[in-house]
Amino acid sequence: ATRRNVEDRMTPGLYLEMTDVAGGEYAATRVTELLRVPGVERATWWQNACRDRTDLPRRLPEFGLLGVYEVGDGFVAPAPADGVARHHFRRTPRPGQGSLTGKPTLGIMLVLISPRHPDQAQALRDWADFVHIRHIAEAGVPGFSMITPYENATGGDPRFLHFYEMDTDDPEPAFRAMTPLVSGRIGRPGTPEWDAWANTPALRIMYVNTFRRLGERSA
Repeated sequence: ATRRNVEDRMTPGLYLEMTDVAGGEYAATRVTELLRVPGVERATWWQNACRDRTDLPRRLPEFGLLGVYEVGDGFVAPAPADGVARHHFRRTPRPGQGSLTGKPTLGIMLVLISPRHPDQAQALRDWADFVHIRHIAEAGVPGFSMITPYENATGGDPRFLHFYEMDTDDPEPAFRAMTPLVSGRIGRPGTPEWDAWANTPALRIMYVNTFRRLGERSA
């Protein structure tokens, strides 16, 4: 996914599909179809590891299966399919943060956010890159590898994607270990340092969840 730890590969864009189609059916139909689309380089598909989570806000409909397509600059999103939500993101100019562990990406955390007002987009991006993601990367969370920021290719909602790669196939415990490790570095919840890391006035959380990899296929 995105930049793989084994190959340290850079990907200009990600095209995401969200559906409740079963993994085997999705792989046999939609993955096969989309790998023929110009600009699609690789497909991975992922199972929701914590469906209907209640610890974080969610403004997008929940789904059981995530399709992730690594795409080039010339990629144009295909026609929508029934029962499939879709989003096309392009890399931001700023680099990903984290570490290359030398292991394949087996789990991911998908974070989709937007500014509360359009003129807050840059402020939200600055907070995410220089405060929020930075402290997570510096905490060295076991299982976490690269955290790569993307922006919606249309400029619409959700505006930004933070794509967290993990080298564990049990991503939810790794995600739950992250907050205590960050807290140990910057302070407890309720302190000014914690509050500045955890939230910002521009932040609107659209969706957060963890996923475990079901399969992959290259074009």
